Amino acid sequence: MRKEKVGFFEHNTLVLQVSGYFTLETSGQRISMRGGEMLLIRKNQLGEITKTPLPDEDYQTIVICLQEDLLRKIALEEQIEIRQKYTGHPNILIPGNEFLQGYFQSIIPYVHNTEEKITTALGMLKVKEGVQLLLHVMPSLKEFLFDFSDPYKIDLEKFMLINYHFNVPVEKFAQLTGRSLAGFKRDFQKTFDMSPRQWLQEKRLTEARHLIETKNKKPSAIYLDLGFESLSHFSHSFKKKFGKAPTEWL
Repeated sequence: MRKEKVGFFEHNTLVLQVSGYFTLETSGQRISMRGGEMLLIRKNQLGEITKTPLPDEDYQTIVICLQEDLLRKIALEEQIEIRQKYTGHPNILIPGNEFLQGYFQSIIPYVHNTEEKITTALGMLKVKEGVQLLLHVMPSLKEFLFDFSDPYKIDLEKFMLINYHFNVPVEKFAQLTGRSLAGFKRDFQKTFDMSPRQWLQEKRLTEARHLIETKNKKPSAIYLDLGFESLSHFSHSFKKKFGKAPTEWL
């Protein structure tokens, strides 16, 4: 099993699980897939992916990033207009169907021949094809795919308390809460009475101490889940705050 702190999903993303077991966990959803299942992941999210091979098979996925500039081109070409902001589920399991299954089979040569000149031009056409098939299978995805509005200004305190453990830059937290960096820092100071970086460090270390003291968690098992890049950085920060290394609390 391999757990990945994916962090920030910048673009809408279409995933086919070929083999193995896939789990996506965000602040509001937990979705799992086995071979043959498909998932559409909403842009502007923080999330964590766990990849698990099943007995006697490799782990394989095909991932297609639906970048916004391409979706804007499609919206212009097809004269697609969205009059309201998308408010549905941020991650959607796509029902199995012959069109999309066949589409993913046609993608495989591009995956296997990434150096070929043909892949760039025709690859973009394949992405457009994928979008058209998604709309054919689920017309309701139009608002999901073509909502180009900026994130609205959301409750900063609630958002940070849910997502503090993701190791992403402060600029991404600002974007996800619908604020400029300056506005985010200003609102953050008013809400928490300290800077974002200071608060994130304090919150993560306090949670680490709680997990070690009350849950008997090993430092090596929790530092990545709490947003620290390395065990040494975590141990140094922990000792600086609490006076002794995390291993001494066990």
